Amino acid sequence: MREVDVNIIQELVAEKCISSNIFIEEDIKEALIKAKDNESSSVGNMILDMIIKNSEVAKENDIALCQDTGMVVAFVEVGQEVHFINGSVTDAINKGVIDGYREGYLRKSVVEDPLLRNNTKDNSPAVIYYNIVPGDKVKIELMFKGFGSENMSQIKMLKPSDGEEGVFDFVIKAVKDAGPNPCPPIIVGVGIGGTMDKAANLAKHSLIRPIGSRNELEHLARLEEKLLDKINSLGIGPQGLGGVTTALDVHIESYPTHIAGLPVAVNINCHSSRHSTIVL
Repeated sequence: MREVDVNIIQELVAEKCISSNIFIEEDIKEALIKAKDNESSSVGNMILDMIIKNSEVAKENDIALCQDTGMVVAFVEVGQEVHFINGSVTDAINKGVIDGYREGYLRKSVVEDPLLRNNTKDNSPAVIYYNIVPGDKVKIELMFKGFGSENMSQIKMLKPSDGEEGVFDFVIKAVKDAGPNPCPPIIVGVGIGGTMDKAANLAKHSLIRPIGSRNELEHLARLEEKLLDKINSLGIGPQGLGGVTTALDVHIESYPTHIAGLPVAVNINCHSSRHSTIVL
């Protein structure tokens, strides 16, 4: 049995809340630079240049990449040989969020009741998913989810007979419906299988994968490439003003499902795609 102090988790979560909202991930920046080189639209090229410069200004001035600093989503893998000490891990993550958003002067965007709309004034609570795995390690994958992109999410319970073509058509429709709203170029997360909620979880978690990575299953890797090509032929372009760079990548994750179902979910990230990982 390995002991993990939740106070350390609180400190690390706070640090990641600040750094991930200021510093763009290297794979995202490289993808934006590559997209700029390949963008045929002069307006699109100019916008991509502005996005890249925005990331440099954020880094130089220690300010957020975007005014919407997101709602925190945490995917927590806990080894079954781990014992947390000095409190609750859930409380530690939420306290880390509170500390980070206060110390980093980040916008507080969370309301405590979805209908009454009273702001919690500290950006807590986070949305936390737990997964118990073998071993004595803890991995916390954090996402900082702005809602310009989150609001473009879609889910559909397809018929098994709809097959790959039905999945393809639904993802393309979701991207078309989103248009300029998620601040393209976007990353498109797709979850296939499981139940309704599992498909949505898969779609969101897929967004953490590095740009350019492909699903280990050959047929899904091919579908990722096929979707990316089609999305970038739609003409939506950077910030929806036209061009060949609507998406930086498409990531698909799948899970076994019922013989009578084919759940599919689409979750979209904006070009900032803020996320980071803690391993203890």
